[in-house]
Amino acid sequence: MSALTELYREIASCQKCEIARLRTRVVPGEGAENAAIMFIGEAPGWHEDQQGRPFVGPAGQYLDRLLASIKLKREQVYIANVIKCRPPNNRDPLPTEIDNCRPWLDRQIEIIRPKIIVTLGRYSMARYFPGKSISKIHGTAVKRDGVIYFAMYHPAAALHQQSLKRDIEADILKLPRLLAEASQIPEARPQSEEGKQLNLFEG
Repeated sequence: MSALTELYREIASCQKCEIARLRTRVVPGEGAENAAIMFIGEAPGWHEDQQGRPFVGPAGQYLDRLLASIKLKREQVYIANVIKCRPPNNRDPLPTEIDNCRPWLDRQIEIIRPKIIVTLGRYSMARYFPGKSISKIHGTAVKRDGVIYFAMYHPAAALHQQSLKRDIEADILKLPRLLAEASQIPEARPQSEEGKQLNLFEG
């Protein structure tokens, strides 16, 4: 049994949040265990809750097209969410839910060891770009501890606001070059200085 498969079994038995009692299926994540790129969204929606898979609804179909634009399939990357159960009525995740699921996401990252983590939407962005606005930093990245963090709008944003499609589709095109140049990108400033100056750069 792979490390991810064992982790999925643990996540499936998690009952830390009230929403665990309301879920149809837990949605841990899926993709290549050795993926170079990991996408982190926000929370499962209705379609994901039904199938137990991340990004399988309209936003997921759009993500598949975005991946195709850089000649990737979802089997070649890893896709997860900040929380693993669908919030009622697709409401935003609560801080306690994000905190409860944080160890699961930490362990996924430890197992996969991606070179690039792509944050999709403001809840995953807040984990790596605290205090920043997605409208200002989308399409930019920072490197810490050997990992590149790249901020993007959530694919669902384009479904609700067509004007964002151009930004999203332009941002995803930066990933191949970021991956190719991963070893040449300078590290960000120490954590203590990030509040003063976050070392963002164009991808």
